[in-house]
Amino acid sequence: MESKRQQKFASLLQQELATVFQRDVPHLFTGLAPGISAIRVSPDLGSARVYLSALLAGSGEQMLEQVRDNEKVIRLALAKRVRQQVRVVPALQFFLDDSAAYAARMDEVFGGLSIPPPPADDKAEQPDAPKRPRLYSDEDEK
Repeated sequence: MESKRQQKFASLLQQELATVFQRDVPHLFTGLAPGISAIRVSPDLGSARVYLSALLAGSGEQMLEQVRDNEKVIRLALAKRVRQQVRVVPALQFFLDDSAAYAARMDEVFGGLSIPPPPADDKAEQPDAPKRPRLYSDEDEK
């Protein structure tokens, strides 16, 4: 479980790194810049795991390779943005986030299921069901 400090730091990194991808280094990517789905920061704030989303960017592996090849340039651009707010810019590790592909696969699986409709009358199919005991008789109510 992440501490409040880690969550705030991860949020700051996510905002600034998204700005770096869109404004400072868009020339490093062929096509669209990658989206950032999540960032996990270590307790000492020395390293950060950045999960990239490639929904609109096309090939995820190619995009991840481009980001990893230019990791130093991206970290330098990030350092210029957050130098007044943090002591040390964390070491960045980039990973491909496959949660969207997993969700699409689950939708496909659930869509392919053939579930029969429920029976029209549940009581008619359960003749041996035990009857519930009555707490009060009709005579007591009068």
